Amino acid sequence: MKMRTAILIILAASLAAVHASSGGTNTLRITGSNVFGEKLGPLLIEGFARKAPKIDVVLKRPGSGEGLAALIAGDTDIAPTSRPANKRELAAAKAAGLELRSQAIGSYGVTIIVNKANPLRTLKPAQVRGIFTGKITDWKQVGAPAGPIKVFILDRNTGARAGFQGLAMKGSAYADSATPCRNYNGVEDAVAGDPSAIGYTDMGQSAAGTKGLLINGQPANPTAVFEGVYPFANTIFFYTVAERKAPAAGRFTRFVLSREGQRIMQKAGYAPHAAEPSMPVPAP
Repeated sequence: MKMRTAILIILAASLAAVHASSGGTNTLRITGSNVFGEKLGPLLIEGFARKAPKIDVVLKRPGSGEGLAALIAGDTDIAPTSRPANKRELAAAKAAGLELRSQAIGSYGVTIIVNKANPLRTLKPAQVRGIFTGKITDWKQVGAPAGPIKVFILDRNTGARAGFQGLAMKGSAYADSATPCRNYNGVEDAVAGDPSAIGYTDMGQSAAGTKGLLINGQPANPTAVFEGVYPFANTIFFYTVAERKAPAAGRFTRFVLSREGQRIMQKAGYAPHAAEPSMPVPAP
């Protein structure tokens, strides 16, 4: 009897240690893209909580690269990204003996906004790039009444700032004269208050005093993004590690891809994505 009791105590201690080291079997850690984490993530987590109230979700949004690094290090269960993993990240996973798996969950787009008083209706991608890099500085260069262009962008603390550089500027630097704002609301307020202003924000209804421009004649909305005709859009991925069993991560991913999860995504202004099997990411 004493031997059996001792074995049970050792087993219980071992299980407690495993539970502690994993961050808790009822804890789901999500670390990654600000594009996911700022707006969409909290809404999806709120919906998931109604289905799985006993799972605690910890969300951090330092950026896509930081999320993938945390995933490889074992410090998170899901790494949402607003881009595919790059060669360096794939090599790091391979060196750690890990297989990354990716699942597309939907897409996002960025809306170019101007003051409502601006008569301009549409721009071409090259014109957008020229404005935000500082090569185009007067509205008459893009077919609007003459006057200096005032550019408003996100500050360096937001991952979406770099996301826009990749989508619309081919990685080029922002114009030195561009004014940084803390978040999309700040950009919208600045553009609404200045008839000569231009900026960018997430998809959705235009804020009061602003209007969204067509790009190549296409509106920034989930339908145009889903059909692939709006240029300033990208896919959102969930990355996980095949070698680590994280039931809560699988459950959350299934919820996001469910009809309810995709409805939440559409309502938030993101384009839905048909559920597909999680795919292994080829090593570099």
